[in-house]
Amino acid sequence: MLTYSSLVLISISIGVLVGAVGVGGFFMPTALTLVAGVTIHQGTATSLFTFIFTGIVGAIYFHKKGSINWSLVGPICIGAVLTGFAGAWVGSKLSTTMLSGVLAVMIMSAGIYTLAAGDRATALAVGSSRKQWLILAGIGAITGFLSGLTGIGGPALSVPLMMLCGYSILSAIGAGQVLQIVGALSGTIANLKFGTIDFGLAWFITIFEICGVLLGAYIIHKVDIRLIKKFVGVLCVVAGFAFMFRTL
Repeated sequence: MLTYSSLVLISISIGVLVGAVGVGGFFMPTALTLVAGVTIHQGTATSLFTFIFTGIVGAIYFHKKGSINWSLVGPICIGAVLTGFAGAWVGSKLSTTMLSGVLAVMIMSAGIYTLAAGDRATALAVGSSRKQWLILAGIGAITGFLSGLTGIGGPALSVPLMMLCGYSILSAIGAGQVLQIVGALSGTIANLKFGTIDFGLAWFITIFEICGVLLGAYIIHKVDIRLIKKFVGVLCVVAGFAFMFRTL
């Protein structure tokens, strides 16, 4: 009974973070391992499967609010589709310890930059349409591979990367909701063959994750965007430390 109660609270909390700031899915694989007693590979695969549905709900909500810049979504999703399967395949074969360390540094760097840069944009966020397409496709490719490998939701990676490249926070979160579907679906296809998905556990936590996503998406459209940006920066730093801890 305690386990189920813990999973409900964890799922809602992670859903709120995913819906509000896009960053939070990295907690789920570890939470499933510690609370539900599944293996790390089961936790990774199960977590990734649930993000298909949280992404759909989040994308619909953000679209209705006009918060998705679809010109950014296309190249990011193409990049993720091309690498998500490969990431999940590699994840089924290798330890993710070293990768988690690299991921920790990358996310912490994005968080520190976000807090330090304020409203300034980097040169990467401006330029020719071809340049922008390549940058966004690169973000999608990195995100898709790492998402499939580690089982964390796409926005947990794409949001800090897009912010690091100078894109606005709301554009990054909106695009991340759609990317979450593509990356999770691509990785799940691989996990059906190479990984282990606990479908009973997945459906249980998905219900509460979706509730959290709707609450988080509501919150993000009601509060000051500058406050959200600072919160994302802090959360990225915390997430980086969490990943670092995961490698120990």
